[in-house]
Formats: sequence, structure tokens, C-alpha cells
Amino acid sequence: MAEMTDNSNSDAARETLARIIETSSPATLVSCGSLATEISRMWQNHQDGVDVRTLDTIDPNARLHIDRVADLALITGTLEHLPHDEGALLLGQLRNYGTHQIAVLVGEAPGWAFTDFIGLGFRRHAELENDNGALTLYTYNLDTYNHKRAWNNPENWANPEMWGKAWW
Repeated sequence: MAEMTDNSNSDAARETLARIIETSSPATLVSCGSLATEISRMWQNHQDGVDVRTLDTIDPNARLHIDRVADLALITGTLEHLPHDEGALLLGQLRNYGTHQIAVLVGEAPGWAFTDFIGLGFRRHAELENDNGALTLYTYNLDTYNHKRAWNNPENWANPEMWGKAWW
């Protein structure tokens, strides 16, 4: 997928998103934003049988009816222009519909803070420089979202013999 990079001002963003797509090798992909859609279409042209669904950046929640779970969602240039509640709804619905991985590349977004992304289960993955300012990449991965806790087993409970038997 070396053809995904060009000499424009968002080379780092393109390369980062291309790397995410290459490592996850999605068969189903949801994209929202011009850069996300561009990279998704290149992946679709590069791989046979890839299903790409594109959301409108003006009202992405209007067409967000996922009939089957997406392997990857890429969001770029969207949260900067949406009201915070609409953006949180978009990310929450993608996550709740079972999207395996989500990558959000966001610039200066009024009303959005690091804690908003953490609260939705995202991790700050990278800081990228762009001609228009700094971009931050936040990622969500269903496999690593809820890590296994050592204390969450029958040996560490007050009544281990009741593990899985009684619910109150």
C-alpha cells in the first residue's frame, strides 16, 4: 500500500492511517471524513471484497445503521465541526455496535478534551504535525479495551463457592 502516501501536507496522517489499515486488514470498514474516505477507498481498491461504508461528516449519525459489525472505523475531520453531543454519539454508537477497532484523527476540536476520549474507552495513540496544526490520533480496540483483572476470579471473592451461582 505504498501508493497511499503522497507529498501533500498530511503525509504523516495518511501514512499513519494506512498503517492502521494494513495491520488490521479489515474486510468491513466505516469511514467518515475526506482523509478517512480517501484512505479507505485506496484499501478497497487494493484488496478484493472489502466493504467500505462512508458516513457524511455533516450528520454522520443519520446514516449510521450498521447491519453487520465493522472491523475498522476511521474518523477524520469530523469532530471538529460537530456539536460535542453528536460526536460522542457517533463514537459511542460505533463502539456499541461492536466495531472491532476505531481510529479518530482529530485536530483542534472545541469542547473535546483528552478525558472525553478516555471516557469513551479510547487511548491517545499519537501526536502528528500538520500544516493546519497538531493532530491527535485516538484509538479504540475491542481486544484491549477491557483488560483481564487479576482480582476478578472466584479465589478473590468473599464466598468463592457462590461464584456464578447467585446474582443479586
